[in-house]
Amino acid sequence: MLDTPRNSALHALVADLERALVAQDAKAVADLFLENGFWRDLAAFTWNLKTCEGRGEIAAMAQAQLPQVAPQSLRLDPAEDTTHADGVTEGWLLLETSIGRGVGYIRMKQGRIWTLLTTLHELKGFEEPRKDRRPMGAEHGHDPDRLSWLEKRALETATLGVETQPYVLIIGGGQGGIALGARLRQLDVPAIIIDSHERPGDQWRKRYKSLCLHDPVWYDHLPYLPFPDNWPVFAPKDKIGDWLEMYTRVMELNYWSSTTAKSAQYDAQTATWQVVVERAGEEITLHPTQLVMATGMSGKPNIPTFPGQDVFEGAQQHSSQHPGPDAYRGKKVVVIGANNSAHDICAALWEHGADVTMVQRSSTHIVKSNSLMDVCLGGLYSEQAIANGITTDKADMIFASLPYKIMHEWHVPQYNEIKRRDADFYAALEKAGFQLDFGDDESGLFMKYLRRGSGYYIDVGACDLVIDGSIKLQSGKGISHLSKTAVVLDDGTELPADLVIYATGYGSMNGWAADLISQEVADKVGKCWGLGSDTTKDPGPWEGEQRNMWKPTMQPGLWFHGGNLHQSRHYSRYLALQLKARFEGINTPVWGLSPPHHLS
Repeated sequence: MLDTPRNSALHALVADLERALVAQDAKAVADLFLENGFWRDLAAFTWNLKTCEGRGEIAAMAQAQLPQVAPQSLRLDPAEDTTHADGVTEGWLLLETSIGRGVGYIRMKQGRIWTLLTTLHELKGFEEPRKDRRPMGAEHGHDPDRLSWLEKRALETATLGVETQPYVLIIGGGQGGIALGARLRQLDVPAIIIDSHERPGDQWRKRYKSLCLHDPVWYDHLPYLPFPDNWPVFAPKDKIGDWLEMYTRVMELNYWSSTTAKSAQYDAQTATWQVVVERAGEEITLHPTQLVMATGMSGKPNIPTFPGQDVFEGAQQHSSQHPGPDAYRGKKVVVIGANNSAHDICAALWEHGADVTMVQRSSTHIVKSNSLMDVCLGGLYSEQAIANGITTDKADMIFASLPYKIMHEWHVPQYNEIKRRDADFYAALEKAGFQLDFGDDESGLFMKYLRRGSGYYIDVGACDLVIDGSIKLQSGKGISHLSKTAVVLDDGTELPADLVIYATGYGSMNGWAADLISQEVADKVGKCWGLGSDTTKDPGPWEGEQRNMWKPTMQPGLWFHGGNLHQSRHYSRYLALQLKARFEGINTPVWGLSPPHHLS
């Protein structure tokens, strides 16, 4: 690392921060930040996922938490270079507390801390058995009572959930539950994943056949076992399904397929759950200490109610139930919705000879896949990024280091560039009658996703079919009712239909808690997802982190884990460490636990 005045200033600032943290001097810590500085912590100091905004909140957190976690060191990582651009100097950090070790990222502006990220990566005394700590595998010597690896796995499988109880029960065996299960396995926390499907990966296999990932492969790796370097950039659904099934076996996860959770109750006296599940026709009662809903933020279908649905003589499906286009050649299909699933399904139906109409009731953000890759993702998640030394872990950390409060400021210029480069494309869409938007503040896809989890489509070709009229479009009109043979719009337009598909998204994850546990518990937890940005479908007040995701909730022992593959990978680390600490009896004083502001 070259010794420059900027590097020297950052070294001095980090040294001052280390002294203040070790001395547990909350005021001195806060004074090192800009007045409007940010400290985002992922479990290292707050035992929460929390962003402190401004010196006052930073001081309050430090005052409460520093005596609890007892910081021991914080320093710039000597193996990493610092960077400087536009008046901001940035660097990687290594940190240690009395409890664990972690990684951080700092941005210095005007000689003070602008943004600070601190993350917990391992607990002292409970480090993962990886690299130089990996298990021997072979047991040398002689033992007549020795069990082979296969015999040990068979014994564990036969007894866990029957003779012994899992500490963690994960409900939902998609990528989220599987990623968390892998983390817990490496941390030696007894856990069972349950899922109603027959095989791991069926959550993908059983969706419409044209489904594929719209995020690139570099963004989508699972923990420990990345996709091979010949994996397609945008993986088809069945390939993802097979990978998830393989992953559960290789990572030795206790995965109960064909298992449905029927009810759950929390016993405050024993601080455990009683969860009744049905496995292959048999009812089993489990008593985990921690219950994780990994049912996915896109798991509970949101099916709208329209007059006449009971008299319509054709078929009706939510997009999650749509099997694919094969049975609908020559049929008239109306798809209500204009986001990712709607476009994918419409394009596949058109390719298979269906007469398909898309009904767009509100505006949609569209971004071309190539533009998203080139302008937004390429710097962190691409082959070029890897060549530049940006590993997946580094990319995740850099992305996590941007406080949500100011994240849109990074994205607005990117989407301005996309508007410029794809101006003809957007003009053609608008000429076809399609209603476009770039989010409430023009910040594009990622902020829409983080705020509301809906309202966008990554174009992989369907938009051309809208532009040329191959996919018929009805835009800006509501649904009046369904007749026996048609969808009738507010203006009286009739859309004859043999099939109506509701590509209308999904409800909040706490809806699963209402179904499984009680409405009272669901309301106690409140809405999942969103930042409180007071933008469309993300009502305030400002919360600054994803509501209830990957962190403690107002219901003891209840956690939510979901999101895309990137989030399942990244945040499973911090959720697993929070659970491991509780499993080992480590004190975990949570700072900043937020009461609910919205029930659903």
